[in-house]
Amino acid sequence: MWMNFGIKDLIDVLLVAFFLYQTYKLMKNSGTLAIFSGVVSFIIVWILVSQVLEMRLMGAILDKFISVGFLVLVILFQDEIRRFLVALGSHRGWKFLGKIFSKKNHDKENEGKFIAPVVLACMNMAKKKTGALICIQQDVDLTVYEHTGEMFNADVNARLIENIFFKNSPLHDGAMIIADNRIKAAGCILPVAQNANLPKDMGLRHRSGLGMSLETDALVIIVSEERGKISVAHNGKIEVNVTAEDLQQILSGEKEVINYC
Repeated sequence: MWMNFGIKDLIDVLLVAFFLYQTYKLMKNSGTLAIFSGVVSFIIVWILVSQVLEMRLMGAILDKFISVGFLVLVILFQDEIRRFLVALGSHRGWKFLGKIFSKKNHDKENEGKFIAPVVLACMNMAKKKTGALICIQQDVDLTVYEHTGEMFNADVNARLIENIFFKNSPLHDGAMIIADNRIKAAGCILPVAQNANLPKDMGLRHRSGLGMSLETDALVIIVSEERGKISVAHNGKIEVNVTAEDLQQILSGEKEVINYC
């Protein structure tokens, strides 16, 4: 058996191991690890009953469940499958190819123009303990989330951001979406993460920010109203107590978000 084990088989095993590891990480971040463990346990029992012990009756019953198992898995993990495809489509390698074949002219001078006013506004709001939730669009289009709030088309300005999240403002409870160096919408509703590993002191803003980072590749900035601290969520990770320098580096792509949970 081992004599026929070649390089292709080794690559096959490594790919399967990598896929299972990435699936484990995805399920852990989304809080559905228990369901995933149950599915894996069921598959192991099916292999033991059908292939090892060769129990015909029990094996036939489990075979019926396995035959419709793919459809059940799609229903159970439809959100996780969508996140996996979003992560795959927004991978850096695909981004590079997209830029090569894209016909759009990228304005290098205006690229990252929003960073300075966003950092300034977040620091001011943190000092005043003004809660805020700001989404920075990356490659995944956020138009569907923009329509859940009030549409804008304004320049990114620190004073405007602070006024929108002012406590008496009608839009302060929702999220702001920034795309193409413009404020596109405010007061938007974001998906809420169901991660049970999040600390209890992280409220709805943090859960919404983490949920948005799981659904899309957006960078989400959260300013805590209770603690006056800044957090950043990206790709299912959330980093707390972010400094102005860290925030600027994260927004410019010089630094990655470090998972806190």
